Amino acid sequence: METLRVSSIPSLQIPSKFDKTQSKKLTFLGFNQTHSSSFSLVQRNKPTFKTLTTISSSIATETENPSGPQVETQTQDDKFDWYAHWYPLMPVCDLDKRVPHAKKVLGIDVVVWWDKNESTWKVFDDACPHRLAPLSEGRIDQWGRLQCVYHGWCFNGSGDCKFIPQAPKDGPPIHTSKKACVGAYPSTVQNGMVWFWPSSDPQYKDILAEKKPPYIPEIDDPSYASLMGNREIPYGYEVLIENLMDPAHVPYAHYGIMQTRQPKEKADREGGRPLDFYIPKLNINGFIAEQNPGHSTFLPPCVFGVSIFSPVDHINGAASSPGTEKVSSPQTGQKQALLIFICVPVSPGNSRLIWTFPRNFGVWIDRIVPRWIFHIGQNLILDSDLYLLHIEERRIMDAGTQWQKACFVPTKSDALVVGFRKWLNKYAGGQVDWRGKFTGALPPTPPKEQLLDRYRSHVVNCSSCNSAYKALGVLEVVLQVFSFSLLGIVAAIKQGVLSSLVARTALVATALLCFAGSKWLAHFIYKNFHFHDYNHALV
Repeated sequence: METLRVSSIPSLQIPSKFDKTQSKKLTFLGFNQTHSSSFSLVQRNKPTFKTLTTISSSIATETENPSGPQVETQTQDDKFDWYAHWYPLMPVCDLDKRVPHAKKVLGIDVVVWWDKNESTWKVFDDACPHRLAPLSEGRIDQWGRLQCVYHGWCFNGSGDCKFIPQAPKDGPPIHTSKKACVGAYPSTVQNGMVWFWPSSDPQYKDILAEKKPPYIPEIDDPSYASLMGNREIPYGYEVLIENLMDPAHVPYAHYGIMQTRQPKEKADREGGRPLDFYIPKLNINGFIAEQNPGHSTFLPPCVFGVSIFSPVDHINGAASSPGTEKVSSPQTGQKQALLIFICVPVSPGNSRLIWTFPRNFGVWIDRIVPRWIFHIGQNLILDSDLYLLHIEERRIMDAGTQWQKACFVPTKSDALVVGFRKWLNKYAGGQVDWRGKFTGALPPTPPKEQLLDRYRSHVVNCSSCNSAYKALGVLEVVLQVFSFSLLGIVAAIKQGVLSSLVARTALVATALLCFAGSKWLAHFIYKNFHFHDYNHALV
């Protein structure tokens, strides 16, 4: 499987199959790599691999049908419950402890805030019980309580109301009423992300002891670099996962951005070629897809991971025990790289993507290159097919029929997409369970510049890009002020003081360069932090 490169910026897309007969080497972050790595979201019998374990059982791989995934027989207990799983909200590195943050998952509006009294992140309903004002617009007061700024009601880390300013001090303690409490969700931090359980029912208060979020040990391994990114996506969860599972689109939808290995004989400009993917078996817990080298794993509802380098060993379906977190150690000296995508259903027509690419080589790059530099290229990749996918989702809905009937997917390159749709239809009801919160209609399509707006979808939610955006904005103003100041100095000072033509020319040239630099910087800021169009017809 080849990996893809954008000016030494790690890609967001899944590499396609790597042909060992080709002399062109695999490129990742500018390094030529031929070493193996591994990635598994379920326990495996091979002790040389790190594993990601959950309470779910693993997926067996023995099947007699090599042309498609074998779907296990469904029982009454094999219905996927969308509300019985942990969901990630945001990377911790992009959460400001000083302010509450509004997020939506499964149509549930929540507020994420830092409880300094318990030194942990809390997740509440984003509605004050008083008049349902959003708590995410509130503040954290001097006592570490979440305060609603509409009327000043304050809540502790358990959701209990601790103060109602309008209640008389000598009156009944109305703040102790259960109606004054705000719904609190179980939450935890794992792999550098805040996760929450989508039910505030008290019976799930200690759910973390019974069931943990998926764990990816490479993200926490200090020998790996694993910078994270996040973005709000204006198309739905299903289309997002399909796109990430589809490497065949890379040479076309991302032409000129991502370098892909070219076949010996190109059939077209882009160099598309057959890809051989194989899903031996899928069940309610997802599936593992095989390709050579490497493999990919879908662990519903959110996690899709790809091992870039390693060939797939035979995977035995050993079930993991509930709550198991034990992992084995990788082979010493092996270079490994993974692509981890966390796909979060937000609402119909909207999703959230959290990504990280753990690797144990070139770690020094992430220590000296700021995260926002990587995000420029990664956002460009997302933008280059974002409009296509936004419209595609609406075309599929307009077809008014099942996905399998509306779409023609005859080649093996679509095996993962077909496998995901089979899982979705067989176990998960064919779509995300919104529990009646929405009518099913997609939001209207805004103008393209608004649809691809990076500032609202990424910059404001990324601490690194937000800081860079503000710093570059200040630099732009400084260059303009300096430019006009130099011109003013030249105009104000008498000719005798600056009698040298060379000195006057130097000042004017410096002023013009500063002004030109400010204009270039303004263009750079707009193109990389606001809107960067991608015209496929002119690339």
